[in-house]
Amino acid sequence: MRAIPVASVALLGAAALSACVPAGAVGSDTFGFTVSPATVAPGGEVTVGVGRTAAGCHGRVTVTSPVFDTVTIPRHESSATARVDRDARRGAVYRVTFACRDKTGTVDLTIAGGSHRPSDEPWRDKGVHAGEGGSVAGFDVKQIGIGAALVAGAVGTAYHLSRRRSGVNRT
Repeated sequence: MRAIPVASVALLGAAALSACVPAGAVGSDTFGFTVSPATVAPGGEVTVGVGRTAAGCHGRVTVTSPVFDTVTIPRHESSATARVDRDARRGAVYRVTFACRDKTGTVDLTIAGGSHRPSDEPWRDKGVHAGEGGSVAGFDVKQIGIGAALVAGAVGTAYHLSRRRSGVNRT
């Protein structure tokens, strides 16, 4: 008879954890098409990549976008670099298309916003850009409240089931 409460707690825990999976992880690209970094300044450089796993692409990959010249990832490579056009519109999101034989996929590339105009001097990596920390960026009270409610519900259910099973009754 102990199997039923244990299974219930396990299912509740699995449900609570599955609710915590980010929406972007569901239905993610199985071929591993990537653009890194996802946000880049005009004139910056991005690395386009492809997963070479069993489900991935094993041939040559052609990568196209309206914001950079066509790039080809050779058959035995997993990435290549592309230089973003200096006249790319700041704050815009461009679609990057990957084509490998009969498999295609798209990834979005965001151009960093701001009031600065592109300069004529060559692009140089200037190190890490400091800013919002990982725990502060994207602080959303609604999501935190829902997460706290899920955790509290799981803890309360586990407590209730453990007290009921042990036969301890505090009345």
